[in-house]
Amino acid sequence: MKKLLTLLPLAALIAFNGIAFAHGPERKPESRRAILVVSFGTSLSEARHAIDALVEEARRAFPGEEVRLAYTSNIIRRKIAEEEGLSIPSPLEALAKLQDEGFTHVYVQPTHIIPGEELDDIDRVVTAFASIKGKYGFEKIVLGQPLLAGDDDCADLAAALYRTYRDRIGDDRAVVFMGHGSPHAANAFYSQMQLALEKISDRFFLGTVEAFPSFDDMADRLRKSGARRVTLVPLMIVAGDHARNDMADADDPQSWLSLLKEKGFRVQAVLDGLGENDEVRALFLRHLKALVN
Repeated sequence: MKKLLTLLPLAALIAFNGIAFAHGPERKPESRRAILVVSFGTSLSEARHAIDALVEEARRAFPGEEVRLAYTSNIIRRKIAEEEGLSIPSPLEALAKLQDEGFTHVYVQPTHIIPGEELDDIDRVVTAFASIKGKYGFEKIVLGQPLLAGDDDCADLAAALYRTYRDRIGDDRAVVFMGHGSPHAANAFYSQMQLALEKISDRFFLGTVEAFPSFDDMADRLRKSGARRVTLVPLMIVAGDHARNDMADADDPQSWLSLLKEKGFRVQAVLDGLGENDEVRALFLRHLKALVN
């Protein structure tokens, strides 16, 4: 009995220490960095390589970092999953997985053209994760800039487009760029982009599918220029649904190609997304390097 009483304090101490060990603070994880490239996405597999090229650009520039991809469009993600069996996460899912896997520093780089509604949604997700403290939060999570975030971006993109398409402009030849457009205040970047293009050449024109400048705005300026031959080019990361249908579908009487032909122009279309352009990818990479470094 005396031996039992002697052992009880020792047993209690072991039990107490065991409990303290089980409920004590976890050891702080070592720093692990990841880059999350975020795109609107496309359901057209033949156009997806423009996005993949941006992801590969990030991997080449940061060979020691984990680089992953997320799509912001739930409709596109679900369509790809149903038709191809391919699962592409949303930004929310991708960030939760990175946190669960122990990444501590995350750099979220969008591929969007302007800081519009889609970027606002991404920013809300990043801000929400940044507000989480403790073991379920990141030590650092930051959001990068879209392709057009200031005057210099517009001027640099205009210069890149000039070097790419200068052989398609001349006395009677012009290039028309189709942007998406947005009800967001950031749609003003398209007007700013038009001004940047005009500083380089009076044979560059820009319109948007859903906002200002509209097709009619663009077509009126094009008519006054005296150009008769037109090359249509998507001002979008991928040559997806808008580029192939709204812009270049010869069988659709409401496509830009058909409408311009009806107005007497000789028209051809280029189905290359901006993500396929080496110089545009360099602009994307510049934003990413500024974010990470």
